[in-house]
Amino acid sequence: MSVSGSGPGRQDALRAAGDSGTTLTAAGGDRAGSPGGAGAGSGPRDRLERVLVSPERVIRTIVGFRPFRPSGFRVDAEPLGDNKLLVHNYGHGGCGVTLSWGTAHLAADKVSESGRTGMAAVLGCGVVGLATARLLQNRGFDVAIYARELPPDTNSNIAGASWYPHLVADDTRRTAAFTAQFESAARLSHRYFQDLVGDDYGVRWRRQYFLSDAPAQDPWEYTLLSDLFRDSRRLRPSEHPFAAPHVLLDTTMFVEPAVYLSALLRDFHFAGGRLRVQTFNSPADVVALPEPIVVNCTGLGSRELFDDREITPVKGQLTVLLPQPEVDYAVATDDLYMFPRTDGIILGGTHERGVETREPDSAAERRILEGHTAIFGAMR
Repeated sequence: MSVSGSGPGRQDALRAAGDSGTTLTAAGGDRAGSPGGAGAGSGPRDRLERVLVSPERVIRTIVGFRPFRPSGFRVDAEPLGDNKLLVHNYGHGGCGVTLSWGTAHLAADKVSESGRTGMAAVLGCGVVGLATARLLQNRGFDVAIYARELPPDTNSNIAGASWYPHLVADDTRRTAAFTAQFESAARLSHRYFQDLVGDDYGVRWRRQYFLSDAPAQDPWEYTLLSDLFRDSRRLRPSEHPFAAPHVLLDTTMFVEPAVYLSALLRDFHFAGGRLRVQTFNSPADVVALPEPIVVNCTGLGSRELFDDREITPVKGQLTVLLPQPEVDYAVATDDLYMFPRTDGIILGGTHERGVETREPDSAAERRILEGHTAIFGAMR
């Protein structure tokens, strides 16, 4: 079975990042759930369950928008009005969840470096805003979150949410300074997430199989962070059940947004945080806030609120199937991916730059369903 174009890399696989129910087999020693077990050897195959793909099993189709900046995410500080400090933390593209704790750490550093103390406002209540608010609380600030949408109605709730940096910046716009900032944020975030693994936060280690027609070529992001994927290896055909000529196995963290965002919001409240539902139409509305420190985590909202014309929406559409608790692995090709969750099997994906329609695309859903039917129908 052909699963991709010529020579896709992991970046392409994550850009996309049979109904018989027959029990299948694949590579690995221990079952997924700890970062050293899966794929640690080439012994007997683990048992994998086939994903049951059919239109009758679709429970919802959801659409969200990635806030992409061709030059990369923005973390910097500037004065606002007569006496406010404004720190920006937005534009994460396809890795808002992945980088959230890292850029939150960098943004909190900007606040600490200013020497200011006391009250701080965070604009936005998605993954980036909540992580930023929590780290500011940990540093002793009295934090209020102001947001137009709250979980479960944020773009973050629609994220695929695997820990893997992709759609970070255009190569033609990426600078050495941004690359260094990205690496710092990614490494910080990876470490923060490790402390949240478990049912309480909905963070889990899982095996992920990359399927391709040609040997996968590592993108710059992966090369920079390759030591964070310690058990990555290419599998022999006897070690996996897939029909693809080339299969690469990684183990990485996956996040369930509904569980995760609820847990962060709970922690924020427990630490004394205040939450206000509010829409900001201009910087003057932000200046009017009582807090002298403001961290902007509004994502796409920064385009209008702070006149950032570089930020661009990238539409993503997911098809969700009925849950299959027995499915404990992920699969990605150059334009498709399957992530299992307790609330359903997540099938993606699409990356439509500059498209802002919230209506699901029926043709995209057919492509997603047909592509995954071919993958899982061809498993040995």
